[in-house]
Amino acid sequence: MPATPATPAPCAVLHEEDGVLTIALGGRWRITSPRPAWDPPTERTPRMIRLRMDEVEAWDSAIVLYAFTVSRWARSAGVGFDASALNPAVRDLLQKMEGARETIVPLDRSKNFFTVVGLIASDLWTEKKEISHFVGECVISAGYLARNPRKFRWRDCLSEMQACGAMALPIVSLIAFLVGLTLAYIGAVVLRQFGADIWVADLVGLTMVREMGAVMTAIVLAGRTGAAYAATLGNMRANEEIDALETLGIRPVDFLVIPRIVALGVMMPLLALYANALGIIGGMAVAAGVLDIPPTAYWIEMLTIVDLSDVSTGLIKAFTFGIIVGISGCMRGMQAHRSAAGVGLAATSAVVTAILFIIVSDALYAVIFNILGW
Repeated sequence: MPATPATPAPCAVLHEEDGVLTIALGGRWRITSPRPAWDPPTERTPRMIRLRMDEVEAWDSAIVLYAFTVSRWARSAGVGFDASALNPAVRDLLQKMEGARETIVPLDRSKNFFTVVGLIASDLWTEKKEISHFVGECVISAGYLARNPRKFRWRDCLSEMQACGAMALPIVSLIAFLVGLTLAYIGAVVLRQFGADIWVADLVGLTMVREMGAVMTAIVLAGRTGAAYAATLGNMRANEEIDALETLGIRPVDFLVIPRIVALGVMMPLLALYANALGIIGGMAVAAGVLDIPPTAYWIEMLTIVDLSDVSTGLIKAFTFGIIVGISGCMRGMQAHRSAAGVGLAATSAVVTAILFIIVSDALYAVIFNILGW
């Protein structure tokens, strides 16, 4: 709406004297009406800016926004700013805006290299302490329940064994069969060049039994079961169910964590054996269809390279991976923030943590087994 004599438009008149730039505000300042733009002086920077509003007839937050723009420029330019002549209410709102700006949006948010490295190191140290504390609680709880087996929740453990074991068979079957299929195809491409087609059985059998069966099963369960554990416990934490258990004198680790870890520790080796069998069958299908190797010849050749030490190696890894997935999922769920977003972040963090420690532990096992000659 255009300004009329009855409703004078807001104005800002600038006057400089002895290095002091005085801005005289006048008219009616409304947030719905256009307000004067702040044009910083370019020829010479004043040493002080003073705001006055003697001629202002009416005002709202529009005049506060204008004053805030001027004060922000004065701060960035190193110029003094005097708002003592403003209305006390305007001055109070301006101080609150300045305080909110300093708290929420700092003027300089940049961080140098050493600050970033220090923050990362501090976060890693805190994370290491939290993991150590949780693992220690699990060890203490496992020892307590081993001495008092009647207090162990067998029904919950069996239910979790069904959920993470039998219910995971379809996805584990598909992944293991396709991994064996892929390994056989890759081996066929290389080995056919040397006339060593039959050795594809050695490649698939040894790789599945020692590495891929346990690792792929663990990764599948990290995304399936570990995330489910984190989401379940995170939701219970958000609903204060875990706090209720503590109030009743029940330790959440005994009641919620140990049955899930035991279930994964028991079912993971069985799933790994099942994955080994499916992977070997997948390699056998490629050998029969692409390389014209009979299944009996494939099986006999595989038995010449795979022995009980290889199977036991894979089972040891699978058991360790199951414990890692269970601890990661339960730990992130117990640490989740009390919100829906916190539950989602806990599930994501559980998968990432589990996969990270699975890869690290697999590398450590490779070194240990190589030293032992297994």
